[in-house]
Amino acid sequence: MTQAATREKAVMRGRDQKGSRLLRSSRLNPILATLVAAALLLLASRRPASADLKLCNRMSYVIEAAIGIDDKSATATRGWFRIDPAMCRVVLQGTLTADRILLNAHALPVYGASPLPQNGSDTLCVAPNNFVVAAARQCRPGQTPAPFTQINPTKADDGNLVAYLAEDSEYDDDQARLAGIQRLLGIGGYDASPIDGVDGPKTQAALAAFLKSRGLSADVAQSPNFFTTMVEAVQAPSPTGLTWCNDTPHRVMAAFGTDDGKTVMSRGWYRIEPGKCLHPDVTGQPKRIFSFAEAVDADNRTIRFKDKPVNWGGDSQLCTRDSKFETGEQGECGNRGFATTGFAAVDLSSGGKTLRFALP
Repeated sequence: MTQAATREKAVMRGRDQKGSRLLRSSRLNPILATLVAAALLLLASRRPASADLKLCNRMSYVIEAAIGIDDKSATATRGWFRIDPAMCRVVLQGTLTADRILLNAHALPVYGASPLPQNGSDTLCVAPNNFVVAAARQCRPGQTPAPFTQINPTKADDGNLVAYLAEDSEYDDDQARLAGIQRLLGIGGYDASPIDGVDGPKTQAALAAFLKSRGLSADVAQSPNFFTTMVEAVQAPSPTGLTWCNDTPHRVMAAFGTDDGKTVMSRGWYRIEPGKCLHPDVTGQPKRIFSFAEAVDADNRTIRFKDKPVNWGGDSQLCTRDSKFETGEQGECGNRGFATTGFAAVDLSSGGKTLRFALP
């Protein structure tokens, strides 16, 4: 396989942009004029805030965000800030003067490809985990370039600046939280569809089944840490449905196929970080399920061992392509811009199957 080199780039661009847009906001307050040269000190400051900058998440995804502070003489970045649905987080404290404020945001890997479009006109440096980069236009070892989009926060009633991450569904806070729970229930193998932020018997039954399977009481669902509980749960092997677990030191890209007796569907790609598990969002009751995965290196090239690509597949030929895809047509893949890839059939007769990916 030679697909991985471009696939991850496409995944990170978030080509699954249905119903998603990055921000809804208004013009910056005129007092935000210039950035002082000591941008790094500003980012790290712990002085009492007089006009904090907050990001509020009204999407149905748990997101991670990094901000950029841009001025003619200096550009700094800081991240990552995790923000659950319906939550806000202060990402910068103190009075801010800047030419521009920029944002890079993505959904957690548990969702597969990020639904957030990453097509900003500015390329700035980011790093893993918690980071502050003072000279963010010249990446150093351990830093990688990422697209940033300019945002224009609104001045809130409390005097702070706020910008919202939103979907075209235009959820309010309560709807965003419920839609986020519905989405993670689906990934965990509990049918709470459709993901619409509307409560009902189907959502309540799925939530009750999830809580019971983890030995949790109903009031846990109202706790501020409930999304952490859910994310950790769907990243662990499950007794039902299909689970992928990455036991390699490399990133793994995976796809699945389903056969409901009428249509054979293939869908990908899902990113699985080293040491993590992931439940692909298989819906319905397919008669058969198929799986394919491959390991990629830090430069998004297929890992090879003894001159052979490290992948996990089989003899069932399904259509895939380098970017995010979903297709119900499995014939003449090449004529439609797809590649033919060998998937392995997955036995779910016992109720669940965990596929563990390890190096040869």
